Amino acid sequence: MTAPIQLWYWPTPNGWKVSIALEEMGLAYEVKPVNIGAGEQFEPAFQAISPNGRMPAIVDPDGPGGEPISIFESGAILQYLGNKTGRFYPTDVRARVEVDQWLFWQVGGLGPMAGQTHHFRQYAPAMIRDQRQIAYGVRRYTNETHRLYGVMDRRLRDREYLAGDYSIADMAAWPWILPTLQGQSLTEFPNLAAWMERVGARPAVKIGRALLEEQRGNAGGSGKAAETARAILFGQRAQKA
Repeated sequence: MTAPIQLWYWPTPNGWKVSIALEEMGLAYEVKPVNIGAGEQFEPAFQAISPNGRMPAIVDPDGPGGEPISIFESGAILQYLGNKTGRFYPTDVRARVEVDQWLFWQVGGLGPMAGQTHHFRQYAPAMIRDQRQIAYGVRRYTNETHRLYGVMDRRLRDREYLAGDYSIADMAAWPWILPTLQGQSLTEFPNLAAWMERVGARPAVKIGRALLEEQRGNAGGSGKAAETARAILFGQRAQKA
């Protein structure tokens, strides 16, 4: 029997993308936790798989030609898994381009912009004494996230999913819609709200979203542990022994 895929993971939106995809595609996997608040992303064993020092990453022991393959970057992982299984990633060129457009929209737009919104709204207030220093960042990224919500809402006006049938594009975008953390209200975006509910009701999405949730820390909170996690996350350094 083929060994399971190794999922190097921590419960964040980018991690959820891949845990959801593995569940949706019915692939056997084992979780290799990468506690980013403790600096485990800097360990040589992980960076051998993910040179950028970011999770998620996977190792598939049954890669092309039956040889192991390691993959980092969540978008690349989703494409690989879609190709491997033939699920949620069309083979028709036009349909695939439709999915790719929205996958790259998430990777290049929604994820980075919403991530900066999280930083300035959730983490920076605990790191910077003079709150005037973060006011511009809060406004800039909250407004851009609002714009991106609007893009999705318009896209979903006459369709159930982003790119035709439910696909890896939906799996990529869904974890990044976190209205409370991002200063948004879904009452302004009824089509997006309906899509959130529709995707979130899928059993595989529920399982993938809940993976290791009990281990998720609060780097935006107070106390020594949160302060240490922020120093590691945003100082881009390993924890000193």
